[in-house]
Amino acid sequence: MMNAQIPDEIAAKGFAHPERLVTTAWLAEHLDDPRLRILESDEDVLLFDIGHIPNAQKIDWFNDLNDRVQRDYVSSEPFEALLRARGIDESTPVVLYGDKNNWWATYALWVFELFGFSNVRILDGGRMKWELEERPMTTAVPKFPPTAYRAPARDDVRIRVFFDQARAHLAGGGKFVDVRSPQEYTGERTHMPEYPQEGTLRAGHIPTARSIPWARAANVDGSFRDAGELRAIYEKENGLSPADDVVTYCRIGERSSHTWFVLTYLLGYTRVRNYDGSWTEWGNAVRAPIKLGTEP
Repeated sequence: MMNAQIPDEIAAKGFAHPERLVTTAWLAEHLDDPRLRILESDEDVLLFDIGHIPNAQKIDWFNDLNDRVQRDYVSSEPFEALLRARGIDESTPVVLYGDKNNWWATYALWVFELFGFSNVRILDGGRMKWELEERPMTTAVPKFPPTAYRAPARDDVRIRVFFDQARAHLAGGGKFVDVRSPQEYTGERTHMPEYPQEGTLRAGHIPTARSIPWARAANVDGSFRDAGELRAIYEKENGLSPADDVVTYCRIGERSSHTWFVLTYLLGYTRVRNYDGSWTEWGNAVRAPIKLGTEP
């Protein structure tokens, strides 16, 4: 089912991996497919309860994906329980969507891939596009038979970077993409506009990092810009290329997972890792180098 022909709307965008997206029209035609699982992951965790796509289930980015004690993601056992309870195993095609241009949907996909779970796609345009097209919504919560899914050990090496690795990447001349707001990048703010201060002691950006706010990759309806537009942003404006070793970061790794998805699956970059410690770690670390202003 998920290996069907790529919809023309997606194929026309010229993405490196168009199979990682589905359209709202495609999903509307497959809402009742018993093999498909639809998951909603929002910044606003109450949105799902007031209405969601029929047959969708909720993923709470904080409670379901994050460890309750230390700052880390869940281990194999809770991830295994999460997928089993939602009727998902390795053979189950999953479609993820959410609010804010799929910001938290790509975050959930990134965590899924830490466990090697790649049978998952993003709904292009997410919740916003679905609502703009006045497609059906419901408050009914579906129930599916649990599976016997076995989660492997989490593998952080391929797509995740820790503080010491980020320091080494900087020392080695590696490329960073800072996806935060311009005010966070310059040091004018330590947090997103209209969001609360969350404890970072110093403002600014990692030296050499390029400022490319994450939401530039999205159209006004929440869908992804086409590959030509994305290359103009990341490559022509900021000098990146698909062969680069790139580290993305933001505040806690959530916005940067969106850019990680764009570079990896839409533009075909082969070495992109997300630094989820991001500015809440770097801006609090003693003697971590920081630069202020608009220049990398």
